[in-house]
Amino acid sequence: MFTRRQTLSLFGTAALAAALPGTGRAASEPLKQLRFGWQKNGVLALAKGTGALEKRFADRGISITWAEFSSGPPLLEALGAGAVDFGPTGDVPPLFAQAAGGNLRYAGTYKGSAAGSAILVHADSPIQSIGDLKGRRVAFKRGSSAHNFTVKALRTAGLGITDIEAADLSPSDAAAAFASKQIDAWAIWDPYYAVAEKTPQTRVLTTAEGIAENWSYFLSNGDFTAAHGDVLLEILDELAKVGAAAQNDLDGTVAALSAITGVPEDIQRVVLTRKGFTLAAVSTVGPEAAAYQQALADEFYALQIIPKKLTVGDIIWNGRAS
Repeated sequence: MFTRRQTLSLFGTAALAAALPGTGRAASEPLKQLRFGWQKNGVLALAKGTGALEKRFADRGISITWAEFSSGPPLLEALGAGAVDFGPTGDVPPLFAQAAGGNLRYAGTYKGSAAGSAILVHADSPIQSIGDLKGRRVAFKRGSSAHNFTVKALRTAGLGITDIEAADLSPSDAAAAFASKQIDAWAIWDPYYAVAEKTPQTRVLTTAEGIAENWSYFLSNGDFTAAHGDVLLEILDELAKVGAAAQNDLDGTVAALSAITGVPEDIQRVVLTRKGFTLAAVSTVGPEAAAYQQALADEFYALQIIPKKLTVGDIIWNGRAS
């Protein structure tokens, strides 16, 4: 179990940054720049590579900037601080950000493939079942979607977080720790999962199929959302178009994502052809996605992973222009 102090440390910096003067933009200012946070996967990465958003807003003199993040928690920290306007994340990071009073909104959603997340063990490990993780050192990024997956996977074996030694590691740090056998298991998502899966030293203990759904979200800065709902609608519309076109040309998409992210084409093909994966699923946050997120918030509060009860609907954007 993470202590309250450890949990607060995850989002305390974000809460402080959100309160600092000068990090946001006044609502009355004309929009001259859109600032995107992105990760090395998905529709937003494709949009970055094709320049789709630059083209969409060029005639209005709105420039586009990009900041790369390895996972959702630091991306949401930047969002809450007003350093970026819009970005994607898994299901858990927004809960920590909301609990910290982060200045952000759920702007959109897409449902990924549960087959794209897995708990990995070493090929020669004696761990053969989820129950065998008891007492073992298991790595995942605290506050990420892998955190949720780990909680739910352990529950299928009658275990909880306190039954393992949880190691809070970023994907890159966890990859290094896994390769050197400093950890016994690693809960991770694509494309990191696909990269690790390819090595003969790695064995998949379980994927998230049948254990945890894979909802992801687009989040936006709260002040930006209040002032520029019309722009948010255009961003989501453009991403939906990019996603639909990409899904209809997987060969081209494999090559494009490889060029954008530096992830080899064979790895990208594995990611894009996981069971249930689709790029053509961008939308505003509907009832199903909202209910899922509220249930997750209730679960994490009951487990004392987040320190307060949340009403997720309080920070879901209404999907309308300002």
